[in-house]
Amino acid sequence: MSIIVQKYGGSSVADPEKIKKIAQLISNVKKEGYDVAVVVSAMGKTTDSLIELAKQVSSEPPKREMDMLLSTGERVTMSLLCMALNSLGIDAVSLTGSQAGIITNDRHNDARVIEVRPFRVFDELDRGRVVVVGGFQGVSYRRDITTLGRGGSDTSAVALAAALNAERCEIYSDVDGVYSADPSVVKDAKHLPEISYEQMQEMSEAGAKVLNAQAVQFAKESKIAIYARSTFKQGRETIVRKFPAGLSKGVKAVVYENDISRIEYLSGEDEKIISLLSFLEQKQIPVKEFSYSKAEGGNKVSFLVSQKNIYNVEKIEAELIAEFGSCLKIEHGFGTASLIGDGINKDNTILLETLSILKKENIKILGIATTSFRISFLLEKTFVKNTVLLCHNRWIEDKV
Repeated sequence: MSIIVQKYGGSSVADPEKIKKIAQLISNVKKEGYDVAVVVSAMGKTTDSLIELAKQVSSEPPKREMDMLLSTGERVTMSLLCMALNSLGIDAVSLTGSQAGIITNDRHNDARVIEVRPFRVFDELDRGRVVVVGGFQGVSYRRDITTLGRGGSDTSAVALAAALNAERCEIYSDVDGVYSADPSVVKDAKHLPEISYEQMQEMSEAGAKVLNAQAVQFAKESKIAIYARSTFKQGRETIVRKFPAGLSKGVKAVVYENDISRIEYLSGEDEKIISLLSFLEQKQIPVKEFSYSKAEGGNKVSFLVSQKNIYNVEKIEAELIAEFGSCLKIEHGFGTASLIGDGINKDNTILLETLSILKKENIKILGIATTSFRISFLLEKTFVKNTVLLCHNRWIEDKV
């Protein structure tokens, strides 16, 4: 029997009535003859509430204990959903990430899935049950509970779909797929019926919130198609899949990210630079857009840090300054705006015209980074949304 993996986000399971509606949707799929495994997020804003609760107890909660706390949100959802399914006559069983065999590294708050051993899931599916798995969580090789960072339930779902050799992975949320920009910022954002793994991954890395970047990477490696859909609105969807070479050209989307910090460090010793990077790794601070160059007076490194998933920014910054002294410069208040598309860097045409557009609007570019599928601009935070509007206007709506 074919297996379908579904994932329901926090807004989809925000209250008991929505959970009962989802149970009916799952029941309908089960009655069509599919085996169904479901991955769920915590209800509504539960994760945010748990973080605030932790802050009331401690200004610097240990990362391990934060994982123990945050993993409880998904457990509530999966239990309630199983109760709702059973009331419809659908035999269902809830499993935590560890019970489902989701094995991660030993990095707390932002763990990476190493492998999935879904023996228990297969056993329950063979019994005819719907399996409901708590997303966003796993267990490390040291048998500690870990969480996968914001959007980690997507990763749970795709990793599980790959391990189960599922027919497809359906990701349900409050939007009906992927758009060319955030619709709350760009009212004329266009719905994208399909998009390649590479472009979707670049969008996620650059700040788009629809799908988790690690989840897309899993899907790409396992050749699992992702269907991004709205939970309660039938009709449109976005399919994330492999594209034939050259099928999609030009700018596909414009995305942004706020709350970016820039760190610069000048040192005559490479060992000091390595020590700085080791410090950030120890504190589990992911580095973005790293650059290294020879400069007068020593070697210079510059990189960006996103404040997502960092619970004690002020303390870490104070430790950095104490450890690395006056040669370290930390600046806040930045954001990035990124153009996403296949072949956008085959020449400098798109980059040059975008620079010209932003210059006319007196928007100062503080840095530029490119990949095969992305052009990113570092800006002061106050200019980010206007930059998104200008770029979308030119490259998506094609209005000069």
